[in-house]
Amino acid sequence: MAKDLTESLHDRQNILNNHYAIQQAELHLALGGAVFKEERVFTKQQVTSLFDVSDATIERYLTTYGDELKSNGYQLLRGGNLSEFKDITYGTLINEGTKTSVLGIFSFRAVLNLGMLLTESEPARLLRSRVLDIVLDVMAERAGGQTKFINQRDENYLLSAFQEENYRQQFTDALDCYVEGNHWKYAKFTNLIYKSIFHENAADYKKVLNLAAKEKIRETMYSEVINLIASFESGIAHELETASKQNGAKLTQKEAEILFSNFEQHPLFRPLILDARTKMASRDLCFRDALHEKLEAYIQSVPKADFERFLGEKSKSLEQQLSDPETLSVFKRLKDR
Repeated sequence: MAKDLTESLHDRQNILNNHYAIQQAELHLALGGAVFKEERVFTKQQVTSLFDVSDATIERYLTTYGDELKSNGYQLLRGGNLSEFKDITYGTLINEGTKTSVLGIFSFRAVLNLGMLLTESEPARLLRSRVLDIVLDVMAERAGGQTKFINQRDENYLLSAFQEENYRQQFTDALDCYVEGNHWKYAKFTNLIYKSIFHENAADYKKVLNLAAKEKIRETMYSEVINLIASFESGIAHELETASKQNGAKLTQKEAEILFSNFEQHPLFRPLILDARTKMASRDLCFRDALHEKLEAYIQSVPKADFERFLGEKSKSLEQQLSDPETLSVFKRLKDR
């Protein structure tokens, strides 16, 4: 999916929140600047030269996108900080003014941020292209070659998937015992859960993620989504049993559908559904370049913590987790309960 960084705040921030990509960009782009307080920074003069734009252009973007640029490292130096910066960069600040009492500086992230915004700069366009290539390379390298199963690198995934199997069994047993109909009802009512949580059935989800027919969709789901599915399965199993026993007979499929509809409206699930939709839509767009159109309104920038969670040092492939003695001991304890 083509990304227009000049138009999409989410796409810009997803790159700027990915410090693994930022580290590689700083290494490979070699934009210059000066090191101040252990961080590479740039003056406005250096930025205008870098992007071949006027001082007035930079000021215009600072006015229009000031909050975004500040959140990514643009700052004004005054007093002692300014004096210290002048001492470090003595002789290199041409035209910045030796008597100035305030000086704006851009962090490396803020320079990239500005480069993602500038539409009238050819150097900025080239920078955007290089940065996107770096992001793709970093994602592929840290995710083990592809991101289809990046969800499994989360240390919480394996436990969530294991526990959900038990709730899935409760759910299918309840459908067997308390709802009329043939074996097609399992897929039908599972899809009702999916639609309640993320507005897609299994076929829709597979299409969005481009999954093969035999690939299991829950193996691609994030732990928060799996946990919410498990909550639905456990809760609905209980409700089906209660309603059937009160009726003294199995529920018709229509009655079961009404029960599902009432169940999903419970206020308890509203914040959990919001969280699941937001994380699924945002992470899949960022990590998998997959757009859930029915969840587009929920898309946000992926926070820095998620890049640590799925790409960081603690993240591991499923194979690595399954070979970890500590992980295996946890599963043994759960199995023995």
